[in-house]
Amino acid sequence: MVSIKLPDNSILSFDEQVNGVQIAEKIGPSLAKAALAIKVNGKVQDLTTPITTDAQIDIITSKSPEGLDIIRHTCSHVMAQAVQELYPETQVTIGPAIENGFYYDFARKTPFTPEDLKAIEQKMSEIVDRNDPIVREEKTRQEAIAFFKDKGEKYKVELIEDLPEDSTITFYRQGDFIDLCRGPHLPSTGKVGKAFKLMKVAGAYWRGDSSREQLQRIYGTAWADKKALDAYLLQLEEAEKRDHRKLGREMDLFHFEDIAPGDIFWHPHGWTLFQTLIDYLRKRQNDVGYVEINTPQIMDRVLWETSGHWDWYRENMFTTTIEDRVYCVKPMNCPGGILVFKQGIKSYRDLPQYIAEFGRVHRYEASGAIHGLFRVRAFTQDDAHIFCTPEQLEEECQKVVRLMLDIYDAFDLKDVSIKLSTRPAERIGADELWDKTEAALAQALTDMGYQYTLNPGDGAFYGPKLDFKVKDAIGREWQLGTLQVDMNLPERFDVSYIGEDGEKHRPIMLHRALFGSLERFTGIMIENYAGKFPFWLAPLQVVVATITDEGNDYAKEVLKALKKAGIRAEADLRNEKINYKIREHSLKKVPVMLVIGKKEIADGTVTIRRLGQQNQETLALDEVIAKLKQEAVLPHIDE
Repeated sequence: MVSIKLPDNSILSFDEQVNGVQIAEKIGPSLAKAALAIKVNGKVQDLTTPITTDAQIDIITSKSPEGLDIIRHTCSHVMAQAVQELYPETQVTIGPAIENGFYYDFARKTPFTPEDLKAIEQKMSEIVDRNDPIVREEKTRQEAIAFFKDKGEKYKVELIEDLPEDSTITFYRQGDFIDLCRGPHLPSTGKVGKAFKLMKVAGAYWRGDSSREQLQRIYGTAWADKKALDAYLLQLEEAEKRDHRKLGREMDLFHFEDIAPGDIFWHPHGWTLFQTLIDYLRKRQNDVGYVEINTPQIMDRVLWETSGHWDWYRENMFTTTIEDRVYCVKPMNCPGGILVFKQGIKSYRDLPQYIAEFGRVHRYEASGAIHGLFRVRAFTQDDAHIFCTPEQLEEECQKVVRLMLDIYDAFDLKDVSIKLSTRPAERIGADELWDKTEAALAQALTDMGYQYTLNPGDGAFYGPKLDFKVKDAIGREWQLGTLQVDMNLPERFDVSYIGEDGEKHRPIMLHRALFGSLERFTGIMIENYAGKFPFWLAPLQVVVATITDEGNDYAKEVLKALKKAGIRAEADLRNEKINYKIREHSLKKVPVMLVIGKKEIADGTVTIRRLGQQNQETLALDEVIAKLKQEAVLPHIDE
């Protein structure tokens, strides 16, 4: 007798071993049709795998994240099968599911072309229509090696030879195609459906090693249905229009040069945008009691040995040797912050202390990983380090969470999810410290009524953390802020405060970043707003444009009044037609244009045109400035 516990806690009993297909059929025909795999005691497996003991199960369908991953993984096998049917000389290597899709690496002398991708897609559709059963098979290590040697698949042989001698190797067969794989997979190729598309071909080194053979990687995307596929492709199309690198050129914000890979040449308007973000954060922090510091860019290796970064982060650090001393360009701000706090004797009455730093850090990124403002080698972190007593910990965590969510709201980022990342396998500090800090973060969120998901093993090497993810205007998810609880660095740097009992005590250190990288956040905001920033954030808020040269003197007076009111403005006095000027500044996403002609000069007015609006109105200059001054106020300041 095998007892199967369902998600609603009801029990199904079977006289003998059972599998997911039989369980789904017993529950109902609609579930049997939708079933893709089964979760048994928390582990996902094929529907056909026997269940021989009592178990708690969950039938996986395309509506679950696990179901979508299995669709994508199986789709990668369907693609590999299609490639080998069309191009039999091709060797298949590795092909996993990834975020939003899948890829497979192929060894083939002839490069794949766009026409090849179309042919492969067509062949994939044929394989789906065949609806071949997908069957799991097992072989010994030696049997598996002999099998792939006979097929001439040297890459598969190498993978198997790296496995222990006593390994049992699993294969998945669909029709005449068989592939090395741990699984799980869909029950048949027909379950993949037709909601897939091959996206591009890229180069990839075998096993990620640049000294090995270069392969061809075909990327694809796959979804549960065509509606989801179409929505994703539309999102990609919209994302291409919003690409911050493209808008950065059009709006004259920044550029990159090979002489400084991974670093940014900010142009005046881009630097204004960047500084506006910093100014906003600085005002928000000042309002709640933060003080700002600045620490050296280059510090002795000894500091990083004390902090632990030398052992755990050395490969990402830039170093130099001067007079027999090894110096590091700082990859993190926290050691400098802790040295500032350590100056002088601190009392429990001095805590909590909020120490902020807009610190520029440098981290090595491989050339191939550098990507616009999103991934650079030099960037500015909006770091802060909060030093508090154990009794203050939960309240301080809640303060950070409230501040972070309120600031995101100011940027129209209202869809926020929170992840609690717990201790990684490689870490410093005793387990009892990790127990306390993980529990404090979880309790702070619970007491505030916020839901969160666990991200096991993804904490920093010195402490657990909360990660804040937001969705932008077109539904993409971005990792932004983080809050980390650290009881390890205060120990390593021997930091203390005098408690109410007159004895020394160890403070708790919170690492907090609201945006994370200011450069990356700038790129995200460019794409979130498609360059059409809210008035308060726009680097250039107003352009004063003349219709004829006779308006130049009045335009200069208008410009002076705007600047006096604190509005970022420029004048366009060129001898060009007004429609040309309007079109040019619209492409640069300037929120407001003030047009000046003969009538405006005579009446002391301006005609206001707003970006994206057809209608315009003519108002007195004082009235326009008063309106714009109000729109320029930073949100949520002094609330």
